Amino acid sequence: MQEERLYRQIADLVLTLHLLGVVFVVGGLPYVVIGNLRNWAWAKALWFRLAHLGAIALVVAQAWLGVICPLTTLEMSLRAKANAATYSGSFIAYWVHRLIYYDAPAWVFALAYSLFGLLVIATWWRFPPTWPRRRERGDP
Repeated sequence: MQEERLYRQIADLVLTLHLLGVVFVVGGLPYVVIGNLRNWAWAKALWFRLAHLGAIALVVAQAWLGVICPLTTLEMSLRAKANAATYSGSFIAYWVHRLIYYDAPAWVFALAYSLFGLLVIATWWRFPPTWPRRRERGDP
C-alpha cells in the first residue's frame, strides 16, 4: 500500500514536471517577443534562446517520428506500478492531465508543433539573441 502511494506521488511529480516543460515551451515564445520589445536581458540571452529552441525542436522531432514523450512513458509506468488507473486519483494528476493532453489525431499535433517551431525560429530572425562578447586582448 505504502509503495503504491509512493509510485503515485512520483507519477504526480513527473506530470508536474511535464507541465512545467509545456509552460516553458509555450510561454517562452511570448516571453521572447515581449522581453525583446521591453529590452529584458533574459529574453535576449543566448542560453535561454538555445534552451527554448532545443525544447521545441525535441517536441517537433518526437511528433514527426511518432515517439511518445519519455515523461509520459515514465509517468504511465509509475501509475501502473501504483496499480492506479491512468490519471485517476490525485487532484494534481487530474487537472494537469486535463490541461496538457488532448484527444486528436497525431497529424494535428505534428502540424501544430511544427508551426509553433517555425514561430520560434522566426523570433530568432526578428529578435536575435545576444551573443556572448569576446574578450579583447588585455581584458581580465
